[in-house]
Amino acid sequence: MCDSCGCHLPTNHDHDHSHDHATSQVVEVYQSLFEANNKLAAANREHFDQRGIVAINLISSPGSGKTTLLEQTIEALGDKVKIGVIEGDIETERDADRIRAKGVPVIQLTTGGACHLDANMVHQGFHRLQKEPGGDEIELLFIENVGNLVCPATFDLGEHKRVVLVSVPEGPDKPAKYPKPFTTSQLFLITKTDLLPYFDFSVDEASQEAKRLNPAIEIISLSATSGKGLEGWLKYCEQLLK
Repeated sequence: MCDSCGCHLPTNHDHDHSHDHATSQVVEVYQSLFEANNKLAAANREHFDQRGIVAINLISSPGSGKTTLLEQTIEALGDKVKIGVIEGDIETERDADRIRAKGVPVIQLTTGGACHLDANMVHQGFHRLQKEPGGDEIELLFIENVGNLVCPATFDLGEHKRVVLVSVPEGPDKPAKYPKPFTTSQLFLITKTDLLPYFDFSVDEASQEAKRLNPAIEIISLSATSGKGLEGWLKYCEQLLK
C-alpha cells in the first residue's frame, strides 16, 4: 500500500536468506519510525489536553459514511460544542469542502499516496487548523483518517478515542477479517442501518465478532441518513466533554 508504514514488505519467508541482513535493517528502520510516531502522538495528546480538547480518530474502509456522520454531528451539536475537523485523504479537498460548508474549522490533509495519517501529519494539520476562523476555540476534534481498515490502526495520532466504522453494505465479517482496528478502538459504529432490508448483514454477528476481539468495545448501530440511532452517538460525544 505505502512505503511509510512498511505495509508493502513481504511476509513470506520461504526464500533464499541471502538478504536477511538487509531485511533486518529495514525492520529496524520501521521500528524506529513507529517509536518516533508514538512519541509525537504522546506530545499531540498532551497538547490537546492542555487546550481542553478531546480528539476522536475515525477509522473505516472508504465509503462507510464517516463524512456524512460528521455532517450530521455538526448539525446536531454545533450550537453546543465547538467542533473542528482534520480530514485525511489521498487526494482532493472534497470531504473538507463538505465539512467547511457546515461552518466549522477544517483542514484537509492529502497524503499523496500514503494509506494513513500519522502523528506528524496531525501535528502539522492541527497547527494549521488553529489558524482557521474559530480554530482556537475547538473543544471536540474529529480526525477523519484515510479510508483503510489496515494501516490507520497501527498509527497512534494522539487521539483520546478511536472509533471504527463498518457500513451495512460491507458485511458483518469485517471484525474477523481486519481485527486490529477493533482491538485498538473504544467504539464500534455500525453505519447505514437504513440499508439493512437490502443486504445480508447481521448486526448480532458483527457485534459478537467485535466483542470476541475486544470485550470492552462499545457498539452503536445508526443511520446518519435517517437519523435512527444517531442519538446514541451524539450522547457518546457529549459525555466525552464532561
